[in-house]
Amino acid sequence: MSITVIRGNERIEQAVDTDTTGLTLFGDDHAIVAMKVAGTTVDLATPVPDGAEVEPVLATSDEGLSIIRHSAAHVTAQALQSVFTQAKLGVGPPITDGFYYDFRVDPLTPEDLKTIEKSMIRILKERQRFVRRVVTEEEARIEEVNEPYKLELICDKGSHTEEGASVEVGGAELTMYDNVRRDGSVAWKDLCRGPHVPHTGYIPAVALTKTSAAYWRGNQANDTLQRVYGTAWASKEDLVAYQTRMEEAAKRDHRKLGAELDLFSFPEEIGPGLSVFHPKGGIVRMEMEQYSRKRHIEAGYSFVNTPHITKGQLYEISGHLDWYKEAMYPGMHLDEELNEDGTVRKAGQDYYLKPMNCPMHNLIFRSRQRSYRELPLRLFEFGTVYRYEKSGVVQGMLRARGFTQDDAHIYCTRDQMKSELTSLLTFVLDLLGDYGFTDFYLELSTKNPEKFVGDDETWDEATETLRQVAEDSGLALVPDPGGAAFYGPKISVQVKDAIGRTWQVSTIQLDFNLPERFELEYTAPDGSHQRPVMIHRALFGSIERWVAVLTEHYAGAFPAWLAPVQVVGIPVASDFNDYLGDVLGRLRAQGVRVELDDSEDRMQKKIRNATKSKVPFMLIAGADDVAMSAVSFRYRDGTQKNGVPVAQAIDEILAVIVNRT
Repeated sequence: MSITVIRGNERIEQAVDTDTTGLTLFGDDHAIVAMKVAGTTVDLATPVPDGAEVEPVLATSDEGLSIIRHSAAHVTAQALQSVFTQAKLGVGPPITDGFYYDFRVDPLTPEDLKTIEKSMIRILKERQRFVRRVVTEEEARIEEVNEPYKLELICDKGSHTEEGASVEVGGAELTMYDNVRRDGSVAWKDLCRGPHVPHTGYIPAVALTKTSAAYWRGNQANDTLQRVYGTAWASKEDLVAYQTRMEEAAKRDHRKLGAELDLFSFPEEIGPGLSVFHPKGGIVRMEMEQYSRKRHIEAGYSFVNTPHITKGQLYEISGHLDWYKEAMYPGMHLDEELNEDGTVRKAGQDYYLKPMNCPMHNLIFRSRQRSYRELPLRLFEFGTVYRYEKSGVVQGMLRARGFTQDDAHIYCTRDQMKSELTSLLTFVLDLLGDYGFTDFYLELSTKNPEKFVGDDETWDEATETLRQVAEDSGLALVPDPGGAAFYGPKISVQVKDAIGRTWQVSTIQLDFNLPERFELEYTAPDGSHQRPVMIHRALFGSIERWVAVLTEHYAGAFPAWLAPVQVVGIPVASDFNDYLGDVLGRLRAQGVRVELDDSEDRMQKKIRNATKSKVPFMLIAGADDVAMSAVSFRYRDGTQKNGVPVAQAIDEILAVIVNRT
């Protein structure tokens, strides 16, 4: 028989035997972990049909890494059950940079993880084969009779939408994977959709990282399980590089740096996902907001403000109470009046903390008749919103329950739509670039067929318009199928930080549906009433999240224009306090944030303190400096220039701040 092997742009037709499998074709190359047959990814042990187009899946590709990590999750579960024989299996999907597996088992210690890893190493060395077989529901129930969570998945086959469950049970059939030793005996088995690597020797680099509690199927009403996290890579070098990145990321964690630098905190008394900014963090935030306001004024935005709470009717109109209610704080029933006998004289109403600003901006647009001459109308607000994120996913200010969006809603005609989107994307990228980011790509989130409002034709038009704008930008465009909000598709801007991590920041959403639901209109040149197009845009995502991203990107060493304290004066002795105080006074008069360290500490300790606080500039003065009307200029990286004339030092500091170097 004949098949076609596809490698990149190369297509090779070759004659093969009727019993050819992927292992026959690629088994000598461990850099290939699976294959695509007619576009479907399958195990290498799968027979190849006559006439098929076959494409190898490389270990280093995103899909190849997911297969390695899912296989590593199985090895983790096998190893854990060999140590804790009474443990019950949950699910074990691949995730970004790794995998996890959930178990019903007593809380695990770091020593337990080390023991499990030792068992994993043994399994990897045994090169146990992953052997797939199809089973009926009855056969699956018999085989999983001692695994209650697997039995639940089998009974619910085809209805799995929660994270992780879909990797266990496919829609059309049930499959088991046996881990088979070289002598043919089955070492372990698991219900799984696959695919997997051919054998455990294809997992060259794996490590367990941590444990946490997790609710079965993400539901707080269900059992609490132990979640074991791990990471797996295509080579040991890649694993070491990842572990190095994670060590650096831990040093840069904004929660840790926020406490060390006295920027912000998360008081238990307030609740998870709700932060407070300290004076130094408040300065960082103030500088960001002031610069953002300046740029928005230059770009023709109008500033608005809206309340934090509203009647529920507003979110009935917008559709949030139908589509987004699980992420909203519960309603507060207010304004009810009772008679003396307890009967209701005046019915109350439900009020909600706002999760979005857009419905209120629509009311501003609708407050009077609008003309085409006013369009595009760009409304901007630093609007604080509240979303009831599950406590398990709250992560400092990166994923919070209360945060302030730098939120804009742009109303334009259909003819203006593409040019407005193009200029908006340029505006977004330019402003992000002002913070030192240069490595961007775009993600296009399209309609979730199970969760949307409006008609297919309108969605198609909106999606295609966004696609054209994204492609015209010249940046890489990555698809995100089903990732759109219920009211329209979106482009999200992804940026890479100083240690190579990717962050989603700005989002641009095109919306034909909310103008319809709110009956928004403008008067066209011919006197007719037309619907505007609505563009949603959050530039930083939220102020809090952007502060967190910047804190981690800069490792707390903010550029001078953002730094809470820009210059610290360090006198060699107290005799020089007044001299340095005068120099700092000249800087303060120019708007520079300065401090004089006139403490009793020795000079070297003062330098260490300023360095630890990551202050951009230190000005040091002693007798020689006073004699020359100069200062010693010490930078954050430890380099130093001596005998710098005061005027020159002031000019250099101002230039760095003004130019946002």
